[in-house]
This record gives sequence, C-alpha cells and structure tokens, in this order.
Amino acid sequence: MASINKKPDIKRRDLVKWLGAGVVCVPLLNSHSLLADTPTGKADSSAKLVWIVLRGALDALHTFIPAFDDHLMLARQQLARQVVETMLPLDGRFGLNRELSTLYDWYRQKQMAPVVAVASTCRQRSHFAAQDELESALLPVNQDSGWLARALEVSGKTGIALAHSLPVSLRGSQRSSTWYPPTISPAKGDLYQRLLQLYEQDPLLHQRLVEAQDVRNMVGDSMDDSGRSFVDQSRAAGTLLSNPEGPDAIMLEMGGWDTHDNQHARLTRQFRTLDSGLQSLRAAMGESTWKHTVIVVATEFGRTVAVNGTGGTDHGTASCLLMAGGGIKGGQVLGDWPGLGQEDLYEGRDLRPTSDIRHWISSVLKNHWQLSRSQLETVFPGDFSMAIPPEASAGKNVNTSAP
Repeated sequence: MASINKKPDIKRRDLVKWLGAGVVCVPLLNSHSLLADTPTGKADSSAKLVWIVLRGALDALHTFIPAFDDHLMLARQQLARQVVETMLPLDGRFGLNRELSTLYDWYRQKQMAPVVAVASTCRQRSHFAAQDELESALLPVNQDSGWLARALEVSGKTGIALAHSLPVSLRGSQRSSTWYPPTISPAKGDLYQRLLQLYEQDPLLHQRLVEAQDVRNMVGDSMDDSGRSFVDQSRAAGTLLSNPEGPDAIMLEMGGWDTHDNQHARLTRQFRTLDSGLQSLRAAMGESTWKHTVIVVATEFGRTVAVNGTGGTDHGTASCLLMAGGGIKGGQVLGDWPGLGQEDLYEGRDLRPTSDIRHWISSVLKNHWQLSRSQLETVFPGDFSMAIPPEASAGKNVNTSAP
C-alpha cells in the first residue's frame, strides 16, 4: 500500500531541532523505490524520459482527491462532492478523478504513482514566474538554461520539444531541439534541397533544417500537418521515442488548467484530453519502448483550497506531480500530506508544500538515466533539499500511513 505521511513543511535544520525536542516526524517514502531496477552504474541506452508541463496550474485536490481528510468537504463542499462520490480508489484514502481512467489502469498495473503536496521554490503565484522557475530550476532563474537541457548535456542524450518555440526546459544545450507541424501548406519536395544548399555556409541553420526533416520523416503519418491537439502531439511523441534514431527525451505542453471559474466542467474536459493523450503516447511507442520509459507530469503551482464565487479556484501553492511509465514501480501514492485544516494551510489559503519537485526529478535522473552525484549537481545546483518556505510552522506531526 502507499505510504503517505502527514507532516509539516520543514527544513532539515528544523527537523533536527524538533527531533531533539522529542517530536516524531516520519520521513518521505524513499523516492528511489519508485524506479524499476537497473544495475547500479550501468546506464540504459534505451531509457526514455517524457516531460509534460500542464500550463495554467492544476488543482491537485480535484485530481488526486484526499477523501480521508475531513477538512476537504468543509473547505470546498461544492467542488469536492462532485468528485469524491465518483472517484477511483487508489490506496484506501486517496482517490483519482474518474476521468483519468487510463492513469487508473496504469496505477493498478503498478506503472503510475502520484506525488502529493509538491511545489517548486516559486511563491509568487504568477504563471510566468512559476513556469520559468519550474523549467529553469535555477535561483535566480535563467531563462536560457533549463534543467532538462542540462541533463542532456551531462548525459550525452538528445531531446525534442513538440512546441512552437524551444521551451525554457530545453534551452541551453545543442543536444535539444524543437519541432511542430507547419501551419502553412506543405512545401514542395525540392524546396528542402534548395534550402539545404542555401544553408551550406551556415552550419547551425543547416543542422537544424536536417534535424527538422529527420523528425518529420520519423513522425510520418502519426501526426499530419493539421494535427496539433495534445492527443496528436502525444501520438507523435510516442512514434519518435520508438524510432531507433529518435530522441531520448521529449517535452510536451498542455494549456488550459487555469480554472478560475466553472472548474468541474472545465477540468472534466481537460482530464479526458490528458488521459487520451497519455493513452495515445503509450500505444504509439509500443510496449518495447514503454518498459524503458518514465513520464513526469508537472504544473507550475496549485490552487486555493477554498472555492471562489464563480465555482473555480484561484492561484495557490502546492499541487501534485505525476510519474508513470514502464520504468517505474508504481501503484503507490507518494509524498507527505500536510492536512487541510486552517492551521495546516500555507498562508492560510493553500495546500502546503512538503517536498520539492526537483527532489523527485533528481531521483528519476539518478536511477533512470544513471546520472552521478556530480552530474546531478550540474543539473540542480545548490541544496535543493532545503528549498522550502522559511515561514513554515511546525504544524501537526500525525502519521496517517495506510496499514
């Protein structure tokens, strides 16, 4: 069963102080147990990574539902009742939104694991600032250096973003590129040859054109020139990953998660699209690639616990992280649950973060891509294990682990 611990948003020095005072805190479930077994020190050349950013701020309480927490109904009965009664049970306490049926199947196959109450270090509740901080993972933020690009550099792997322009996550590396289906009529075949000749004296432009052609050839019929939905892009991503000449990492984006009003109806549509996209991703890559793949789905921040006056929620702090794929040991809910009582909330309004997103991504890079400690320090410089809000209070230390 999952192991979720209800504990405060703490720093390591606070933990030492509280332990000395006789306060018992149960630590995070070992994130290394999330990854499938790989011989230590032996990198898997087949290991694939899919990084998906849900732009707009996903409401975690509408996704992985803490039905065991009595304060959920007290804080948002209008929203909670619509999902609690129909949720798909995970570990006896948390439930999954019923629209995520594919993810539920993966969970039961032990190929999906959510992490609750996670956040980046950003506390501004600004979409732009939070997305940049999530993708750069540097303080101060460097919009020309993304964590995934740095991971590609130290590992020697390659990555592609299916996006109009190169997202921050993949900036700063010659090993990353971007591709998106054209919005104009397909060019005649000889145009590419003419462009190749024209760009012969510019190595970078010439290389990028060759890469774009290679990607288009690999995608083939899996994504025609009019297929720009998240489902279409996910299918194309799976096709690219399954190709022996394809990338080691792919980044996808999905917008529309800023649910300030009519949240239940809007998230119902969003979840169906996300679920269908992930299903298409797996189908397109095939099981031989799937078993070597880890998918990480994140959002820039969470949403308020209370409902606003228009049936929605506003910008918050902690959200959830989703990890899936044949390369993980799923079937468990991970993280530390802070509680939804008024005294447990961050700044009296938000789900309190209890772990840093970079902790979980670092574990994936260490165990899935076999990155060394020095390589991880390049990807995530600084002591990110202490990147927790300094104003956090002790809160409650109640172990709510499942039996």
